[in-house]
Amino acid sequence: MKITYTYQEPLLNEAIQNEIQAFKNQPLLSIIMPVYNVYGNWELCIADDKSTNKELITYLKKIKNKRIKVTFLEKNMNISAASNKALSLASGEYISLLDNDDELTADALYEMVKVINEKKADFIYSDEDFMTTAGICVNPHFKPDFSPDLLLSHNYITHFTCFKKSLLDEVGHFNAEFDGSQDYDLFLRLTEKSQKTHHIQKVLYHWRMLETSTASNSQAKPEAIERGKKVLEATLKRRNIQGEVFYANLNHYFRIKYKIKNTPLVSIIIPFKDRPELLEMSITSVLEKSSYQNYEIIGISNNSEERATFDMMLSLEAQDARVSFYEYNTEFNYADINNHAVNTYAKGEHILLLNNDIEIIDRDWMESMLEFSQRDDVGCVGAKLYYPNETVQHAGIIIGLGGYAAHSHREFPRDHAGYFNRLNIIQNLSSVTAACLMIKKSIYQEIDGMNAVEFKVGYNDVDFNLRVREKGYLNIFTPYAQAYHHESLSRGEDNTAKKIARFQTEKDALFARHKHILTHGDPYYNQNLTHDKEDFSLCQR
Repeated sequence: MKITYTYQEPLLNEAIQNEIQAFKNQPLLSIIMPVYNVYGNWELCIADDKSTNKELITYLKKIKNKRIKVTFLEKNMNISAASNKALSLASGEYISLLDNDDELTADALYEMVKVINEKKADFIYSDEDFMTTAGICVNPHFKPDFSPDLLLSHNYITHFTCFKKSLLDEVGHFNAEFDGSQDYDLFLRLTEKSQKTHHIQKVLYHWRMLETSTASNSQAKPEAIERGKKVLEATLKRRNIQGEVFYANLNHYFRIKYKIKNTPLVSIIIPFKDRPELLEMSITSVLEKSSYQNYEIIGISNNSEERATFDMMLSLEAQDARVSFYEYNTEFNYADINNHAVNTYAKGEHILLLNNDIEIIDRDWMESMLEFSQRDDVGCVGAKLYYPNETVQHAGIIIGLGGYAAHSHREFPRDHAGYFNRLNIIQNLSSVTAACLMIKKSIYQEIDGMNAVEFKVGYNDVDFNLRVREKGYLNIFTPYAQAYHHESLSRGEDNTAKKIARFQTEKDALFARHKHILTHGDPYYNQNLTHDKEDFSLCQR
């Protein structure tokens, strides 16, 4: 998805200079490329990896600037060894990495030092864009705040980074075993030990698009793909995690399939009212297309009236002992129905909330959710859902879109990669839809389930997800659990005056309860992107 935009040079005015002078901490930053910067306390450490270009060697030998340190390797040792040699020259408290064909923005170091002073961060990264050979900036990568599972899908951090030298010394320097993906390995190790990782939502780096660079051609360095896979395998081993790494064949993106421990029981909760044809479609798709077999299906009838519905309930129960139905004939309250089912009937270690208009596609959909739900640090796990017309219905929920919350990349074609491949990779998000959501029963009950008082119909899943996050759990979207969502067929649209009034009340309650994230922005959605549409286009300011 190519994006054209105009990079605005920062205004380096007297106020910024005064702010720099007022910084309590003005650390020396060790970087690896000469560039004009507003922040002056830096040094450049260069290790020449036995270059054959005589003009380059002559230039390096003539450098007299005291802030520029140069060492010459006796033989070509490749990028990790050369980088480590350059690091041995560094006397700065913080280290920044810069490729020799790229550019920093004039305010890059200023922004880093500002964060060091204000946030006390020990690992910092920024947004970046790509620079053509003509010097034109295109395709800005406006990244999410730190997303550990996105980082395990690919090196989304890339440039520009700044981290404490003491943190680097703790985890170890560049590993030559991973040349080509050495930064990826280093970032994974640094973020494991980082006490505070901070993301600057601003372009501070121009990545030059040369033919020999992965900036313009992901296949320019094929060895980087295999090394990236080895990086992730080493990461799993280091973290004592059982899993297998697969190359997703999507421009240096990977998938880790985690080993499922034991075979825990999954309780699938399906509320419904009549529409027996939908009910049969949904439950039959689970029974026929699920490779994972240790589950129970709990159907909750809410004021069903049609004879065909009850006949279908009896028929489905007779087909499979794992299917059972119960009646809960109260006023429709989606949150209350699910809470009742979980607390009264569910025997499973994991809960899977499923709408009665969901039709399963992939056989391993349940394993693809369970592999994350089993993790101690994970709360809600969401699936990738499509409309019947093969467009995206759900790929995660972005808080703040449309003022409250909306679905990521809604109505994009099924085969579209999305913004920087976000439709195709595992990632952390603030919220996922409860139309197909897995969570441990213990966490569901830890937060007292869904809020059935303020969110009877709308936004109950958003509030639920956000309260799970507040407890310190990560929410995850996986594109490897896929299903069709025949949205709102069973209950209809919210278009009556009563429903519209109820929906507004729920919106007001959402803002009252989650004002901070709605005011300050979703950490997994860059504030340089639009809040008016669901397409990840640039914010028009």
